[in-house]
Amino acid sequence: MNEASRDGTGLARGTPGARRALVALFAAGFATFSSLYSVQALMPLFSQTFGVSPAESSLSLSLTTGVLALTLFVAGLMSEAIDRKRMMAASLLISAGLSIAAAFSPGWHALLAARALEGIALGGVPALAMAYLSEEMRAGDLGFAMGLYIGGSAFGGMSGRVLAGVVADIGGWRASMAVIGGLGLFCAAVFILLLPPSRHFRARRGLALSEHFEPIARHLRHPALPWLFACGFILMGAFVTVYNYIGYRLAAPPFGLSQSAIGAIFVVYLLGIAASALFGRLADRYGRAPVLVAALSVMSLGLLLMLPASLPFIVAGIALVTVGFFAGHSVASGWVGPLAGAGKGQAAGLYLLAYYLGSSIVGALGGVVWSRYGWPGVAAMVGTLTALGMLATIRLALWQGRG
Repeated sequence: MNEASRDGTGLARGTPGARRALVALFAAGFATFSSLYSVQALMPLFSQTFGVSPAESSLSLSLTTGVLALTLFVAGLMSEAIDRKRMMAASLLISAGLSIAAAFSPGWHALLAARALEGIALGGVPALAMAYLSEEMRAGDLGFAMGLYIGGSAFGGMSGRVLAGVVADIGGWRASMAVIGGLGLFCAAVFILLLPPSRHFRARRGLALSEHFEPIARHLRHPALPWLFACGFILMGAFVTVYNYIGYRLAAPPFGLSQSAIGAIFVVYLLGIAASALFGRLADRYGRAPVLVAALSVMSLGLLLMLPASLPFIVAGIALVTVGFFAGHSVASGWVGPLAGAGKGQAAGLYLLAYYLGSSIVGALGGVVWSRYGWPGVAAMVGTLTALGMLATIRLALWQGRG
């Protein structure tokens, strides 16, 4: 149990210290996810510049998220022995520097190397930001603080895509990545200047491996949790695949949209952010399994709307896929803790590992499908995934009913 929750001495909402912490962590979440997802708007340009296929171009994101998945998991295991502020500050500075380095890459493989290293650097922020908040914020204000951090992360994911597309139209993809890196450095400076040092964290040295791996083994043997991890894999894999390759479709005839116009469509992300809270309340009222199935159904409906060569239908479809993804992720991630019981941190780490591996593996596979079968093939692949997600959710509901 953390000190802030136990003795009421944590940062209270509305105080100068809490305001500084919240602004700092909003900036950290914004920088992390704007850098991570900005390349989605640039993938068609990578194909043109380096002569690589869509599947190869998607490695600019898939490599980063794949490495990030492993880094998040390891950082979560090490979190009890790591100074929060120093590690997060180092992550932000290094990842921003790598974004700028990627902008000056002499070739495709150098760019991929920079992006892979960025995945390592970025893992320090999500793994420790939530731990910092849970330790330093007063218990009654923790939900608000966590929501603001997640809001900064989601807003960063949207802004990175939109800004990258606009700048790329003006100055090319190199300028775009350099601007994202510069923005990351600014956010790192804000973070370092504003975040109060940890008052309730005491590093623990010499933790036995069994203290980490026994709960992990127990979670993997759990009759329900692996199905929930599969839902995380499916949700993120389906969402990233749609966002990775819709830019290729919209840049080609009959649409021929500019990078700025394609990036502007990602503003529908805001609908997804709002949907998270709405579907969370619906899950409290009607149960998690029905609402998770509903979220996956919304994603499937969005895929159907995107099949015709109609821009209004495609934009509406992207909106529904986004709403369904955020809704499903909010329900699934919120289900992990209640199912896990003890060892919630390790269970959350396994969920995030599956979540980002879905982005990496399915996102890359979608490029192969796009190259061979075009958008109908991508829609069929993602639709199959959402159907599997529904089956996994039904399996969870049956297990819970027996329990």
